Amino acid sequence: MNKPKYYHPVSRAVKYALTSSLALGVYSSSVLADETVAAETKVEKIAVVGTRLAPRSIADSPVPVDIIDGDELMKNGSSDMLNMLTTTIPSLNVHANPISDTATLTRPVNLRGLSSDSTLVLLNGKRRHRASVITFLGGGINDGAQGPDISVIPGIALKQVEVLRDGAAAQYGSDAIAGVINFVLKDNADGGTIEVKQGEYYEGDGSSTELAANFGMPLTQDGFVNVSLQYKNVDPTSRSVQRGDAATLAAQGNPDIAPIAQIWGSPEVKDDFTFFFNSGLELGNDRSAYLFGNYAERDVVGGFYYRNPHTRGGVFSNDGGRTLEVIDTTGAGNCANVSLFDGDRKLNHGEITARVGALPSNCFTFFSMFPGGFTPNFGGNITDTSLTAGTKGEFKEGVFKGVFYDFYGSVGRNESAFNIVNTVNASLGPETPTAFDAGKYVQLEKNFGADFVKYIEAGLYNDLAIAAGVQWAEETFEIIAGETASWEVGPYVSQLTNGSNGFPGFQPDNAGVNVRRNYAAYIDAEAELSENLLVAAALRYEDYDSFGNTTNYKVTGQYRLTEDLAIRGSHSTGFRAPTVGQANVSNVRTAIIGGELVDIGLLPPTNPVSVLKGGKELTPEESRSYTLGLVYSGSGGIFFTADLFRIEVDDRIGQSREFAVTQADRDQLKAAGVRGIDSLSQLTYLTNDFDTVTTGFDLVANYSTNLFDGRSSFSLAYNWTDTEVKRFTDVTGAFKVSRLENDLPNHRATLTWNQQWESIDMFVRTNYFGEYQGVHADSDEWVTQASAKVTFDVEAAYHFNESFTVAVGAQNLFDTKAERIPDNISSILGAKYFETSPMGINGGYYYLKGIYRF
Repeated sequence: MNKPKYYHPVSRAVKYALTSSLALGVYSSSVLADETVAAETKVEKIAVVGTRLAPRSIADSPVPVDIIDGDELMKNGSSDMLNMLTTTIPSLNVHANPISDTATLTRPVNLRGLSSDSTLVLLNGKRRHRASVITFLGGGINDGAQGPDISVIPGIALKQVEVLRDGAAAQYGSDAIAGVINFVLKDNADGGTIEVKQGEYYEGDGSSTELAANFGMPLTQDGFVNVSLQYKNVDPTSRSVQRGDAATLAAQGNPDIAPIAQIWGSPEVKDDFTFFFNSGLELGNDRSAYLFGNYAERDVVGGFYYRNPHTRGGVFSNDGGRTLEVIDTTGAGNCANVSLFDGDRKLNHGEITARVGALPSNCFTFFSMFPGGFTPNFGGNITDTSLTAGTKGEFKEGVFKGVFYDFYGSVGRNESAFNIVNTVNASLGPETPTAFDAGKYVQLEKNFGADFVKYIEAGLYNDLAIAAGVQWAEETFEIIAGETASWEVGPYVSQLTNGSNGFPGFQPDNAGVNVRRNYAAYIDAEAELSENLLVAAALRYEDYDSFGNTTNYKVTGQYRLTEDLAIRGSHSTGFRAPTVGQANVSNVRTAIIGGELVDIGLLPPTNPVSVLKGGKELTPEESRSYTLGLVYSGSGGIFFTADLFRIEVDDRIGQSREFAVTQADRDQLKAAGVRGIDSLSQLTYLTNDFDTVTTGFDLVANYSTNLFDGRSSFSLAYNWTDTEVKRFTDVTGAFKVSRLENDLPNHRATLTWNQQWESIDMFVRTNYFGEYQGVHADSDEWVTQASAKVTFDVEAAYHFNESFTVAVGAQNLFDTKAERIPDNISSILGAKYFETSPMGINGGYYYLKGIYRF
């Protein structure tokens, strides 16, 4: 029987497709073994993660996979996992999200042009829980997405990252439409690494300090415990200009205007602490147990939009800045508004201040509290915990003799506690606080499963491998109400808006716990029909207690044309279940529409207000995926893969356009018993409203040789992706369609040169970002076709000895700027660059790090 002597079965996550391609990490890494070593030897050294068949050579992978070695991943100026991945995976994009509500706290990612929750994320082959944050603003393609928080995973904890770029929902369940990212934790039983890193942007801001450590320990003589810790602080950045309205007020003599009234930039990250551990223990008789998990916590603070002290509706003025709204604190209603004009002449600051100062003591306007206006600061505390335990081995007797098993259970929890400061609940008048705890989102997921593998002698070239299993999951999304003042409808709501301005707290009516359960069963078969032909098939049935059941399949194969050249392909169906959070979330955000700030409520699609505007219960997205590829692994250190793909997704979930809520709507809803809608002027909801087709091409090429008295390796990765919206209605709207099709660059590429000498390592990486649609503030008023950009990253490391290394480097070495917003628009928005820039908005960054290994 052609299988390993001791087989470690794994969950559906570490599919043969992932593991059999581990050799790619050898070819992609700068630590290539001498090319005289046989390819088979390289594979046996690297493919140590469990697989259903014996480890394969790199040329036998039937699907496209990227394998990123943990040490290679750490060759990066950024310690943010999102940024680290985008420099190595061209088909993965991450946008900076300044002034983007919750998206500022947890940034979403895009693999192959699809939303962040279309990529399944795994840790050690087990499903990773989602973040509690749902993207509402600044997301574009991610509008309404709820994906895992990848940023909590520290690079120093990772042995490798495996990226399956293929539809895989039939194998792994919901979310694997675009592909799978599997983070594999280190499993060393001894030794360790300590790393200290300090960096700063060329602009002189965004300073970051990071301390990270990893160490392994034996667990008796038959096991290991590997622990990783990371602590960092990151200062905010500002890529802002003074807003035109603020500059005008300052020129008119207002002394309370800040030099930069509104900050566009990366948020401040404080006390970002992460702890991961991985452990395993051999139990004897080909049995083992494993346990791994994490705890992470961070505080994030970002900017919000500036509130003009003359024009901000619902706080300072209700007529566009003709008068200041004045309330009577006695309730008698005897206070007249303060006019900001003398005929057609606008009063200067001194004249306005004099008129406000002459008001009777019972008459109040927020101009007297904030004569320079105010800019809220929005932030949150993010905590993330998980624990997974399991046992695996082989049945030695009975009816299941010869069957390999893996029994496991996991629990993951992500909590986002929101706060907003330097703002008001205007409806409370002068009694309002200026800082608010706005409430919490909590995502809790539990997964239990059993996986089995059996090898059967079927007269084929190799044994037929049959895998089957069952899984049960429970997903809970909880909304915890904010403090009373953050949502309270105060006594002056007839004149001024209620709730903490910018991000009203969650109301008790919307708070609560929502739960969904589902179970799944699957069966896979893999067969080597001949020395040159591998085929596999998967079938999965899944049943949800909310929307019902779904059945999906996948077929894949590879045929070796020559010893060095093979073709591969796959076809699969898939689905993505709407999350419990997407079905029940509510939120109020502030957006710019027509140049004015507008509060927009996002409500559950089944909320009576949403139903009035066409909302209905969410249903699963459904997908069909096709890939066709070529693999070459010839002599002389040359390797490349080329893969075409097509992903069709029906009934995609996204945020609707904004709908106006009229007074007649409010009256109708109040009559039906709906509360808390007095200040609601516009609303959106999540909906299944459009179909897309995404086509693309991936090219990965590697070459290794001896140059300059050292070892050189060259890696090229190129991706072309194009998304077309095939169906949509007015609920989605044309601008959302434009964002789906154009926000991400069609072309992305990286070219890396790694060079090694005895005591010095270095690399130079060239990054290409094709043309994209420049959008800012989620507005269709300021859109441009942004030009392609090229950036360079460089790092040089000196090894003093086997233990101590010092490295210095730079990202975006030549400080290439993102697409600049035209000056006439920039003065309105207060920002320099379009926020959809795929290379970020902060410019060049340099860093110094020291590494100690023991």
